[in-house]
Amino acid sequence: MSLDGKRIGFGLTASHCTYEAVFPEMERLINMGAEVVPVVTYNVKNVDTKFGKASDHIKRLEEITNKEVVATIPDAEPLGPITPLDCMVIAPLTGNSMSRLANAITDSPPLMAAKATMRNQNPVVLGISTNDALGLNGVNLMKLMASKMIYFIPFGQDDPVKKPNSLVSDMTLLPETIESALNGNQLQPVLIPFQS
Repeated sequence: MSLDGKRIGFGLTASHCTYEAVFPEMERLINMGAEVVPVVTYNVKNVDTKFGKASDHIKRLEEITNKEVVATIPDAEPLGPITPLDCMVIAPLTGNSMSRLANAITDSPPLMAAKATMRNQNPVVLGISTNDALGLNGVNLMKLMASKMIYFIPFGQDDPVKKPNSLVSDMTLLPETIESALNGNQLQPVLIPFQS
């Protein structure tokens, strides 16, 4: 299956250290012919960190996609009924947003876009990046893994010695994961040795 002509939402949550792994994959999707719609949380839009200024991240997103970022819940809601997506990606997905998605809490634009996409029976692809996936958030990870229409970019432990509860997706597997999800399949293996 080709991604040519597919309309893909791309949500970013506030795992700022993961953006440099995600931006090239967004560019790959566009080079494969996909239309990419950027959707960000309030923290991505407004919080500066040691990984860069929020305004610079937003500018880069808009330059890559040639689209204005969707940065409010009301602006994300039409991605279901009015301007539907073929697939919604959230990468990176923090533990905070993962717990909210697993418990049907829609309090950010990417989560609204995910809910809107699932409403249309279209897939949601998640690229996790969280220090507590094998801790308290493990129950939320397993709930999402068992959910219909939810697919994961394969993931592994990024630092099992210093951060034994941490899991990060291999973002380079994003296009293959989307293609599999559009066919109703989880890309396998989903548990992989992490490549840093």
